[in-house]
Amino acid sequence: MIGINPIEVFLWTFRRNEKDVIRLYNSLSPIMQLATGANMLNFGYWVDDVKTPIEAQSKLCMMVGRIAELDSSKRLVDVGSGFAAPAVLWKNVFNPQIFCVNINCQQLATSSKAVCRAFENPGVMSNPYEINGISFINSTSLALPFANHSIDRVISLESAQHFKPLSLFIEESWKILKFNGLLVIAIPVTVISEDPIKILFKLGILALTWSSQHYRLDYVKSTITKQGFKITGIDIIGSRVYDPLAEYYFKNRKLLRERILTQYPSYVENILYRSMVKMRNTSKKKIIDYVVIKARKT
Repeated sequence: MIGINPIEVFLWTFRRNEKDVIRLYNSLSPIMQLATGANMLNFGYWVDDVKTPIEAQSKLCMMVGRIAELDSSKRLVDVGSGFAAPAVLWKNVFNPQIFCVNINCQQLATSSKAVCRAFENPGVMSNPYEINGISFINSTSLALPFANHSIDRVISLESAQHFKPLSLFIEESWKILKFNGLLVIAIPVTVISEDPIKILFKLGILALTWSSQHYRLDYVKSTITKQGFKITGIDIIGSRVYDPLAEYYFKNRKLLRERILTQYPSYVENILYRSMVKMRNTSKKKIIDYVVIKARKT
């Protein structure tokens, strides 16, 4: 049974440094894995009669891949790569060389084994750091370990909300990208320009369970353009992310609750349910949204 330490929850909510993010994902990632039966860690893009979370998550990955023009990319850095499930999909469809960058060693260890299984490569134990053109790098998003002007694409798929400060990640992306290279960020955002304390009250329980920086959309855009990037596309898709995900949970709560209770106490599922209710409501009120931003180094 996975317990949740109240002190750690407090730290996730208010301190939000990289160690807190590691603890957050180590404690809560299994919930999404239990609910979906897979290793993707994003909310999904619920379009085209999608019926399951894994279908929606794959749709979001493919959307991001197309926006990032991965069909013409040779070297991609996936920052905050989770369990590398998006990397496997992009490798199969677009075939770039992929560098999975993650501060979480536990996720990286799981990633290398998962990629090995995906490509049926028994040699993973002899070389756990590179498998079939996917490499695994333990590094912070604030100091990307690549030569200047050496990368075609940088993607942050539902991870940049944890990068603190965001400006340093954008600066690092600029350094390593080649001229005309692309930065693509898929990120939950707030869309109201109010005092941070008021935003916390409007978020309610999400202020605790959405343990990230709660960046405003206008702040994300200005941080990207100040570095010198030219934003060439913004897709605002919150209504196809939060609302249908919440409805899926409500419709299938009995089954999902049974799965979650195999590893978590019941109060964790109750908090998750209340978070889903709040997520749907704040999305409908346009307090939160979800955006995919495409920016080019010019």
